[in-house]
Amino acid sequence: MMGGVNIISMEKNMKNTISTLAATALLASSAAVSAAEVEVLHWWTSGGEAASVNYLKEKLSGAGVGWTDFAVAGGGGENAMTVLKSRAISGNPPTAAQIKGPSIQEWGDLGFLADIDGVAQANDWDNLLPAVVSDVMKHNGKYVAAPVNVHRVNWMWSNPEVYAYAGATIPTTWDDFMVQAKKLQNAGFIALAHGGQPWQDATVFEAVVLGVGGADYYNKAFVDLDMDALDSATTLKVFETFGNLRQFVDANSPGRDWNVATSMVIEGKAGSQIMGDWAKGEFKVAGKSVGTDYVCTAAPGTSGAHTFNIDSFAFFAQSDAASTEAQNVMAAEILGTDFQTVFNLNKGSIPARLGVSRAEFDTCAHDSMDAFVSASASGSLVPSFAHGMAMSSAVGGAVTDSATNFFNSDQSAADGVAQLVASIKAAM
Repeated sequence: MMGGVNIISMEKNMKNTISTLAATALLASSAAVSAAEVEVLHWWTSGGEAASVNYLKEKLSGAGVGWTDFAVAGGGGENAMTVLKSRAISGNPPTAAQIKGPSIQEWGDLGFLADIDGVAQANDWDNLLPAVVSDVMKHNGKYVAAPVNVHRVNWMWSNPEVYAYAGATIPTTWDDFMVQAKKLQNAGFIALAHGGQPWQDATVFEAVVLGVGGADYYNKAFVDLDMDALDSATTLKVFETFGNLRQFVDANSPGRDWNVATSMVIEGKAGSQIMGDWAKGEFKVAGKSVGTDYVCTAAPGTSGAHTFNIDSFAFFAQSDAASTEAQNVMAAEILGTDFQTVFNLNKGSIPARLGVSRAEFDTCAHDSMDAFVSASASGSLVPSFAHGMAMSSAVGGAVTDSATNFFNSDQSAADGVAQLVASIKAAM
């Protein structure tokens, strides 16, 4: 999936220690992985996600490369990153790991990542990838990671039969969401299917930030971290709107996995879910059809924007030729048109590389592709801060903690703003 927050919040006094372990890690990693084999850490364990990663295993098998799976459950990736940090510190990182956004730079700065620029140049990645994607994959100008997809995070997934039964319409603004959600509740449905986990709280919060404030405010406050934008009337309105959503979430929400919440929409127990397009993979696994069984619309107030989350594998440096070659094969396969097509059809996302045929993709994917292009031109293409694309892991963790603490308490909107501003200042 998705996600990842608070990825490698390492204290400053640990950095030198970790850096000195890099050389040890290179030796240990080659011992842990045999020739022509990769060990891959990821957190893709739900139905649609598992189908996606299994296809990569098949592609590598066909190329003569074995796959040792190191899956760590937890939709936002926090658990996986904790394990990765532990293994890196002990000198035994995997061959490749699912790492995203600014955290790629953090790991690169620590000296762990492999230079796969030779593979990238041989396969013309600079021309195959949009700049917003390729820039994230590089450290000091060299490719160290390969992107598998581009997710649109600002989606709302709805069950049209539930809405019709309740006499409600699928909302396009947050004000209307409150009205329609009441109708769903009065008809006996859960209005908002939600999993009470920090990264899921942050995902909904992010949608409210974009829907209430727009892309310019989003960038100033949550990308540039402009304190005037953060400590503003707009942020107060964001927290008021976010707080109003509490009443529409059921009491069993705490601890619920995201795909279980998606199942509530699939099964007609809930009206909508605010979640990235990896949720579409769950509808596909359940045999549901877009437009009849479910509807994908932009989260309220965000129809012209695209909040992107790029899943990628970062590669850890190897000390022997066989392991390096296996790693290079994996990197090349990831950007192949066949893999990019099948993986993203299963995952619900869109290809990271340009020039992939749209023919097999559904209308939700076409909408995402169109929104990605148009939002890029209009300035409404924004990185997902809830999924590790916009800020350092420390600041991202502060934002997530503030959002989840607010949503799971009776804190006032004003107190929520104050906590957010103070937390971000402390983490910067």
